[in-house]
Amino acid sequence: MKRPRKRNSSVAVIDIGSNSVRLVVYEALARSLITIFNEKALCGLGREVQSTGLLAPDAVARALTALRRFRGLCKIQQVGRVYAIATAACRDASNGADFIAKAERICGVPIEILSGPREAKLSALGVVSGLHKPDGIVGDLGGGSLELIDVRGNSVRSGVTLRLGSLALQDLSHKSLKRAERIVRNDLSEVSQLKAGRGRTFYAVGGTWRALARIHIFQSGYPLGVMHGYSIPAAEALDFARRLRRLAAANMLANIEMVADARRPLLTYGALVLEYIIRVARPKTITFSTFGVREGLLYSMLPDQERAKDGLLCAAEELNQLLSRSARHAKELIEWSDRFVRVVKLRETDEDRRLRHAACLLSDIGWRVHPDHRGEQTLTQIINGNFGDIGHQGRAFVGLAVFFRYAGLSEENQPPQIIQDLVSPAMLERARVLGAAFRVAHLISAARPGVLPATHFRNEGRNLMLVFEHRMVDLVADRVGGRFRQLARLVGRSGSIVLR
Repeated sequence: MKRPRKRNSSVAVIDIGSNSVRLVVYEALARSLITIFNEKALCGLGREVQSTGLLAPDAVARALTALRRFRGLCKIQQVGRVYAIATAACRDASNGADFIAKAERICGVPIEILSGPREAKLSALGVVSGLHKPDGIVGDLGGGSLELIDVRGNSVRSGVTLRLGSLALQDLSHKSLKRAERIVRNDLSEVSQLKAGRGRTFYAVGGTWRALARIHIFQSGYPLGVMHGYSIPAAEALDFARRLRRLAAANMLANIEMVADARRPLLTYGALVLEYIIRVARPKTITFSTFGVREGLLYSMLPDQERAKDGLLCAAEELNQLLSRSARHAKELIEWSDRFVRVVKLRETDEDRRLRHAACLLSDIGWRVHPDHRGEQTLTQIINGNFGDIGHQGRAFVGLAVFFRYAGLSEENQPPQIIQDLVSPAMLERARVLGAAFRVAHLISAARPGVLPATHFRNEGRNLMLVFEHRMVDLVADRVGGRFRQLARLVGRSGSIVLR
């Protein structure tokens, strides 16, 4: 008798938006989502909804064709569970229900047409799941609508939906930027959700705003190409949005090759909405999030205990399990570094601690790389990693700590200056200390579990001692002593090895 086939743990979300129709497949429904497939089709379903009340026939045909492909892709990938959602264009168009009926027959799953408040809440939950302890206003700019909602930590308040999506605004204004500006100014001036944004962060979600972030990253020469967590001062974002509008007036946006052809005409409307949000809300910072409705939908399905977990540490643990020589050793390294921090009395915030723990989990992921390139390769892997719950400064800190673990601390072998510049001098020094601690720990243990728990730290005046239990005496060597003395010097101590 054959055993029943185990169901694939992967999940997929089909997102039928007003501009794009997208399929994203994730490895599993988990706190840290791992994307294994992502494809979109720019169909423009909401292109004429405001003026005609209908989904355009050619857009419907493109969307249905894309959905047939998505169904086939889910089948060949043996996706375990498929969820499907639709947003503003389908809820506003009079023929939206007819399109959804056809789409459901193709997809083979029910499609939830999100109400405006539910779309706003899921967008906010996406930000909660992807950015550590957010505090500000989430704005999700789609093709058909703009959702605004206040979020503080894990608390999400009621949201509002406005017909200010890029396609909707283009349609309502009949492609007149002056008319579009009047619409945006009138609609945003009395939004109470924005009044609470002063001095806080505005979290920009949606494809058009991601495209703006991509352009800003390129034009500013910023060293990371990761859009998630990319932050700029609100005043700088305001100047950038105004500059884009001037370029649009001069017909100079057509040559921006880093943005898809179908999205370029929408950049101006996205910049216009962002400009007026900044004027009304007066936030301190603009942070771009690639986590939005889809991630919020899956996050909302997690048990409370899973939602309470730290997304960064979950992602680091996944990589530790996949790439390190011993996953248990990395966990022992966390405890070992905790003891080191306590004994030398290093000052740490809660954020410092979680970044240190993440670095411990990632400290051995480069062991398969050629020894001459482990530092630079792991630095690149970490700062460009496809995970959330960490800002760019945090990415740089964790990457630098692991770089120093592999490359050492010599002056002639340093990480790129543009990466060092992403962190403060104090953070850079902490990364050096942590990298030096990793060099001691991995040399002692050869990345095997059971060794680090047999070593301890002790102070005698300004002398920091590394104490080995007698059963580990054979692991003591001059090289270990040299690295430990280097670590001790970085924290203002002398260092010595002691046998117990």
